[in-house]
Amino acid sequence: MHRLPPLNALRMFESAARHLSFKAAAMELHVTQAAVSHRIRSLEEYLGVELFERSGRGVRLTDAARACLPKLREGFDQIAAALEAIRLGKEDSELVVTSPPVFAARWLLPRLPDFAKREPRIELHVFISGKMVDGGNLETSAYVGDLKLDMHRRLSGVEIHLGAGDYAGYRVDRLFGVACTLVASPELVAGNPPLAVPGDLARHVLLHDDAMDLSVGGNAWAMWLEAAGVAAHVDASRGPRFSSNILSLEAAGQKLGIALALRPLIDADLAAGRLVAPFTVEVKPEVAYYLACPETIAERPGVTAFRNWLIEQAGAET
Repeated sequence: MHRLPPLNALRMFESAARHLSFKAAAMELHVTQAAVSHRIRSLEEYLGVELFERSGRGVRLTDAARACLPKLREGFDQIAAALEAIRLGKEDSELVVTSPPVFAARWLLPRLPDFAKREPRIELHVFISGKMVDGGNLETSAYVGDLKLDMHRRLSGVEIHLGAGDYAGYRVDRLFGVACTLVASPELVAGNPPLAVPGDLARHVLLHDDAMDLSVGGNAWAMWLEAAGVAAHVDASRGPRFSSNILSLEAAGQKLGIALALRPLIDADLAAGRLVAPFTVEVKPEVAYYLACPETIAERPGVTAFRNWLIEQAGAET
């Protein structure tokens, strides 16, 4: 490679040439006027030619300076373009996905090996947030310890929401609707007291969670018991409360009580026999899972690849 002069000296020359002033260049570059003068003098010595004609009234470009200036500016533009390509390449290879806890644990994570195999160049950062179960307020940042990921500025970021799907400024794709059903451990269903008919719930612990109530727009147990025709016989308010459906499902698996869950998120649990759904009664809330990504990044290749894959996976549920 050809030996090049220091980049700072070239920057100072370009600025001084543009302003025809060492003082203006110093102000633009936040250095002293003496530093600009020294760097340019060193550059002239390096090149063996004068770049400025100095006089008491200021400076003028020499013929040599005028001849090289366009190429120098083109070089700076190419350096800037190369650095931007590196930055965009990073954004294209890293993708932040923020999801409701139960969606991430029960539905997304089991499918991620397929995405990793299909798109090995994309590194996913998966975060969970209860705010993804919402009434329309989007969370634009995810905090983990001291790490703040600004999805609009640093990395490409998409969000998976359980809600109405009306998110201004975001490109929104509907994934699938949900149905609220009753689940329990198989041992508890067959135990003593048994859980043979919905009325038997009067003798069992009901597990509540805030996310489920938010999803259905009220007391989820009250709605399910009403649909099952036993609301008058079972107290819908009793039982422990959890902040997330992932916790109430874990409690159900530990035989601590009966939980409500959203299908199809727990279909794998049912197929494996970890949980059972003893009744066909379902409550279908007017919400669905949506993929939402800011319009500003919606066409980035990494975002597009994840969107296409996720929609394909969701299509298998319908």
